[in-house]
Parts: sequence; structure tokens; C-alpha cells
Amino acid sequence: MGPYEIAERLGVSRQRFQQLARYPTFPKPYQELRGMKVWLAEDVEEWIKQYRQPRPTEDDTPG
Repeated sequence: MGPYEIAERLGVSRQRFQQLARYPTFPKPYQELRGMKVWLAEDVEEWIKQYRQPRPTEDDTPG
């Protein structure tokens, strides 16, 4: 996955993704291709499971 795909998956801007990618807990890139870093999808998904809180939906709001 490239930065754009990860940002889309997380629902954040590419700038916010760049901040997240600097966290010590974020997986290291698998490879760098022509100056662009890429990550293994499995690594990214595992990080999401461990470190991202689900965002509340309309169904989650008390009412």
C-alpha cells in the first residue's frame, strides 16, 4: 500500500498519514520504489486493529 491508499483506508488526509507514519508503533515500510515508500497491507491492517479506535457512527449515538 502506498501513502494515498493508506490515507484513504484510515479516512485521513495524506498529511495526517505522514504524521502517523512517524509514530514508533507504525509499521516500517516494506520497500521504497522511486522515492515512494510502500507498506505491506497486512502490516497496516494489523496496526489499524491495534491502534485505531473505531469512529462512532450515527447508530452509536444515544437517543
